[in-house]
Parts: sequence; structure tokens; C-alpha cells
Amino acid sequence: MNTETSYLGFKLKNPVIVGSCGLTNSVENIKKLADNGAAAIVLKSIFEEEILMEYNATVKNTSDIDELKYLDYYDYKIKQDNIQKYIQLIKDAKKAVDIPIIASINCTCSHEWCYFTKKIEEAGADALELNIFMMPYLKDKTGSDNENVYFNVSKKIKENINIPVSMKMSHYFSNLGGFIEKLSEKADALVLFNRFYSPDFDIDNEEIFAGHIYSSKHEMHIPLRWIAMTHGHLQCDIAASTGVHSGTDLIKMLLAGADAVEIVSTIYQNGPEIIKTILAELEDYMKKHNYNSIDDFKGKLSLKNAENPSAFYRVQFMKYSEFEK
Repeated sequence: MNTETSYLGFKLKNPVIVGSCGLTNSVENIKKLADNGAAAIVLKSIFEEEILMEYNATVKNTSDIDELKYLDYYDYKIKQDNIQKYIQLIKDAKKAVDIPIIASINCTCSHEWCYFTKKIEEAGADALELNIFMMPYLKDKTGSDNENVYFNVSKKIKENINIPVSMKMSHYFSNLGGFIEKLSEKADALVLFNRFYSPDFDIDNEEIFAGHIYSSKHEMHIPLRWIAMTHGHLQCDIAASTGVHSGTDLIKMLLAGADAVEIVSTIYQNGPEIIKTILAELEDYMKKHNYNSIDDFKGKLSLKNAENPSAFYRVQFMKYSEFEK
């Protein structure tokens, strides 16, 4: 059976991509993931805020007033150190594995990243994933303001490099379907959807901590719906992200119309070997339904091909449980 798929201009041996996470921050781990069947790797994101936090810590620890005149140098040096480490990771990863290596930037503006993205391309990265999000809370920002950040960042960066660019986005938009379609004209691929840090409360100690670090398979239904609803209407490739934990989840995303999926939490919970299990389940499904390739069933259950389109448009439950009459 042919499990190949096309994504970002590459012919991947299968649809399973390891998303950006701590597991993709070292060559040793990247090799393990590739050995277990990963078709591509998204490197751990380099964060705009990491550089800013490191710079602010340097400022805070600088007590000598005479040293303040060197802060511009510190700013430059910190950024250069982070950039050089990331560039070296790209180079080492490209030597270690023979699958696409996708760099990742977590940013909210394009101010200084144009220079950095050129360095990423020169280091040998096969593609770049832009991880962009602004918390929709700022009262002085409109929905259009937030949308324009995506358009401006993609425009400036794509003008600066020749490698493919994907954009990992959230579902926090007022006209999500329309925005996805517009953004698909600016990117080579979209990743639906980002998963965010969520605060939780410790009621005994009355403290805030990170809640729900790993995704659950139940979170897949948001990307599943929107991939299915936009399939056939986009100008770029599309990858599913969040909630894909098994071969069954992968198959559902392909039936919705995804070209690939990004997985993370299930690897943390089950080890890199889970990739082989997911791929085996995919092959079993294809054999059972006599599919020779992923194209034979990709998008089969999307809105475009649905016998019952109302299943995607309905948003309210008519009954909450089997006990209701």
C-alpha cells in the first residue's frame, strides 16, 4: 500500500509529522523519531519571548551603572547565541536524518525575524512553520487587527526566503472559515490548530499552575470539523494538530481532508514507538477497505462530499443524553 502524501511540496513517506516540542530539540531524539517512522520533524520553536526574557534578566542583574551602556551589546549577543544554537540544530539534524526538517518560529511580529529566517534557510531547513497567536483580550485590538498580523508576518517572511512556509493558527477568530480561506492564499500550508498553555488552580495552596499539559483525543473534534468544512476550498496544504493519538484519529483526519497530521502528546505518553503503531493501524484500515493510496479516501467525509451537510453546520445538541425523552 502507498501511504505517501504531499505536504509543503514534499512527498512524505506517510502523513505522520512530529510537531514542535521538547522532543525535537536534540539530534538524538530526532533520530529516534525518524527511526520509528516519522515522515518529517518540526523543530522545537524558538520563541520571541524567550529572547526578550533573557535580555530582561540581563538588565535586571546589571547593577553597575557603567555597564548599562553595553546593554545594546547584551541584546545583540543574547540573540546571536540563541540564533547560533538553533542554526546548529538545523545543520546537525539535516546530517542525521533523511526526512524533511521544518524549523519553527513562535512570534507576534515580523520585525527582526526576516534576518533570522534567511539564516534558517541557509542552514538547510526544508521549510518553516510560523507559530503565531495573540491572546484575543487586548481591548485596543480589533479582530481585523489580529488577522492582519498573520497577513503581515507571512508576507514579509515569504518575500525574504524561498523555502515553503506553513502557518500554525488557532481557532479564536470571529469568522474562522473565511479567515482560513484567506490565509490559505498567503501560506504554503496551514496547521489546524494550535494548542495553548492553560492555567489551572490549586485550591488547597491557592496557586496557579499549568493544567492539561497533554492533549486528549477528545480535542481532535475542533480541527476535524474545520478541516472537513474547508477541504476543497483552500489554496494550500493542510495539516491537523491537537488530539491525534492513534491510527484511528489519523484516519479520521485524512477522511476529513488533511494532507498530514502533527503529533506530540501521544509520543510523550507512549514513546516514539507509537508512530509505528499508528502507521500499522493506517495500513490495516487501507487493506480492509481496499484502498491503494491515501488519495483514494482523503476528504471522503468532508463537507464537500458529505451526504448530510447539516452534520457540520449543527452546533447545538438536540438531546444531551440517551435518558432524555
